[in-house]
Amino acid sequence: MKLKSLFEEKKTVFSFEIFPPKKTSSIQTIYDTLDALSGLSPDFISVTYGAGGNPADRSTVQIASTIKHKYNIEPLAHLTCVNSTHEHIGLILDDLRQNGIENILALRGDINPNIPPQTDYRYACDLIRELNTCGEFDLAAACYPEGHPECPNMEDDILHLKQKVDAGATHLISQLFFDNNDFYNFLYRVREAGIMVPIEAGIMPVTNRKQIERMVSLCGASLPKKFVKIMHRYGDDPAAMQDAGIAYAVEQIVDLISNGVQGIHLYTMNNPLIAHRISQSVASLIRCSNH
Repeated sequence: MKLKSLFEEKKTVFSFEIFPPKKTSSIQTIYDTLDALSGLSPDFISVTYGAGGNPADRSTVQIASTIKHKYNIEPLAHLTCVNSTHEHIGLILDDLRQNGIENILALRGDINPNIPPQTDYRYACDLIRELNTCGEFDLAAACYPEGHPECPNMEDDILHLKQKVDAGATHLISQLFFDNNDFYNFLYRVREAGIMVPIEAGIMPVTNRKQIERMVSLCGASLPKKFVKIMHRYGDDPAAMQDAGIAYAVEQIVDLISNGVQGIHLYTMNNPLIAHRISQSVASLIRCSNH
């Protein structure tokens, strides 16, 4: 099933993101995670691209295939192009076809300063345009409520986003954010720019101080005063910080659903316990929204 149909059928789509285990971990760890997550009945599960964007890493396709064929949940396979050639992308597409995977989140991918990027694709829109010519896949793209860290201003960032939609992206998933007003302001500007495809709000429950620092450095998300106070108060107590982080994420989701957001994409960090607690807390709201 192509995911664009979900947004036509439901007022609020609810989905998860997982990532392949590190090379030092057993692949079984992700299947244990999926066993726990599948009972929560998400609308789909996205799988991030193989470690370091290595085109030879098949873990994304393997995990996506398991999600679809073992758990009967639709997968969304991430596909990055910064380290790929047309030939590499063609091989991955063949792999996806053979496994019955119809949905791709097309991304440029992070630039590794130690690995010279390939030159076949410069931006995500180049990949989306090529994939769209196949006509076989439903294509999602990423968006950034506070602007892409590499983009000088929001105006240019929204222009780049429109290029991705014009190239064939049927829905968008946002980078994480901690202030819902940032998302609402972004949504207003995007609609004003004529971008009308469904947009899922990306929510990450932050449950420890190191995770906060890493996420902020990677994606440039700002921390509202309310969240900073929580971090200062509970950051040195792991159990308390976990409870506070979950509560904060739930509060964000409640507000977003109440304001008619088209989807919630929960960055699970491969932690079923956290996903379970959040899902239970908002399940009745999502049911109510979709009836």
